[in-house]
Amino acid sequence: MIRRLFGALLVLGITVLLAGGVTFLYISWRINHTGSSDMAQPADAIVILGALVQANGEPGPDLRVRTLHGVTLFQRGLAPYVICTGGFEGDRSSAAAVCRKLAVSQGVPEQKVLLADGSMTTREDAASASSLLNENRWQSIILISHPLHLERARLLFEGKGIVVHPSPTNTNLAAIPWRTRAWLTAREAMGITWIILEEIGIPYEWTIPLSRLVYGAQVPLSTE
Repeated sequence: MIRRLFGALLVLGITVLLAGGVTFLYISWRINHTGSSDMAQPADAIVILGALVQANGEPGPDLRVRTLHGVTLFQRGLAPYVICTGGFEGDRSSAAAVCRKLAVSQGVPEQKVLLADGSMTTREDAASASSLLNENRWQSIILISHPLHLERARLLFEGKGIVVHPSPTNTNLAAIPWRTRAWLTAREAMGITWIILEEIGIPYEWTIPLSRLVYGAQVPLSTE
C-alpha cells in the first residue's frame, strides 16, 4: 500500500515537473518570438515604456533607443500621439519627462507627446497609460520596449483591455550576448509566471516573494 502511494506520488511529481518545464519553455519561446517580431501597425497611440535616466538627467541607452524608435514610428504616420511612461509624477527627470523632451527635440510636436508618469513598474505603466487612453477613448497602441521585455508588457497592457501591437527596439536577438539573453528570458518568464498565478486566483500578496526573487525589489501591496 505504501509502495503504491509512493509510486503514485512519484508519478504525480514527475508529471508536474514535466508540465512546468514544458510551460516554462513555451513562455520562453513566446518571449523571444515577440521580441523578434515587429508588429507595428496603425494605432491610436505609441506607448514608450520608461527606462533608466542617467544622473545628469540624460536618457540612458535603453530609454534613448526606445524613444528614437517611437519617433520613427510617429514620423511614419502609424499613430497621431506618443505616450511616454515611467517615473515620479511631475518630476522633470522622470523617464516619461526625459522621453518627452527627447521626442520633441527630434521633431515630434510638443502637444502630440503625452505623459503617463507616476509609475515605477511595468504593471504601473500599464495602469497609468490605460487611464490616459480611456480618457481619450483610444483603444489600440503600438507598444515599444526592449525586445525581451515586450511579451510581459503586452500581457499587462492587454489585461487592461487595450489592443497591443508590440514593436521591439531591435528584432535581431542574436546581437544580444547569449548569457544576457538567457538571463533576461528566464527573468521575464518568471515575471509572466507571476501574472499567470494572479490570473488563476492566487492573491497578489502571495506572489510578492516571487517578484522579489525575480526583480530584487520591494513591491507595494497593490495590484495597481
